[in-house]
Amino acid sequence: MLYEGVLRKMQTEIGNPIQYYLVFENDFINMNQLLDKEIQIDFIKFQCLNCGRERPIYRQGFCKSCFYDSPAAGDWIMKPELSTAHLDKEDRDLEYEKQVQLQPHIVYLANSSNVKVGVTRKTQVPTRWIDQGAHEAIEIVEVPNRYLAGITEVALKAHVSDKTSWQKMLTNRIDDVDLAEWRDKLHSSIPEEASEYFLTSNTETQMDFPVLQYPEKVKSLNLDKTPSYKGILKGIKGQYLIFDDSTVFNIRGNEGYFVGVSIN
Repeated sequence: MLYEGVLRKMQTEIGNPIQYYLVFENDFINMNQLLDKEIQIDFIKFQCLNCGRERPIYRQGFCKSCFYDSPAAGDWIMKPELSTAHLDKEDRDLEYEKQVQLQPHIVYLANSSNVKVGVTRKTQVPTRWIDQGAHEAIEIVEVPNRYLAGITEVALKAHVSDKTSWQKMLTNRIDDVDLAEWRDKLHSSIPEEASEYFLTSNTETQMDFPVLQYPEKVKSLNLDKTPSYKGILKGIKGQYLIFDDSTVFNIRGNEGYFVGVSIN
């Protein structure tokens, strides 16, 4: 069976295990149903997620011009502390920026390869944690805008990492930790502007990923270098497909690539 479409990050549904869906314009695939089946992925062309044109993908699924023009790729996306909509100040498109920035945001702790701090919109809980391959996570602050979340993250980065080792996450060499204990330890480091939003009584969320076999070492599939790949799907974690030969494929990292997916 052949499916074709432009890659976007897989949609997810929390459960035991988490359900993954690869969604194309006119079809979708429940990826959990493909475990232990042979899949072939063929690169066909580029298709920018913003303008839809066949242009090389630069970053985040956008061609170069869209990456530097679209409000969905502003610096405040990756650096929430740069948000300015709460000041009524435009970066690229104030209406868009108000829509995204002026809504409840969560600062959280997640454990995927190590304990890390992160920021997401409240509506993206637990999706954000799933996308990062975290097997446990906890909210520590809920604030009314992205800027407050950003300055909180910056303050906490002095005490805990804000990065995930994707290789360690995919080999599942991880330790369980008490995230509530970490939350309480970091309480005094939260900036004064956000201290009133500290969450004291919530508990950890656990994530169960559909993985039959973790690799000892990982090798990443690069469609620019290997435009056709075939392997048996052994697991899905974060936004990665894990294959029987230890190849891993980052769906989100290849957004904007138009591919064919054959199921044998």
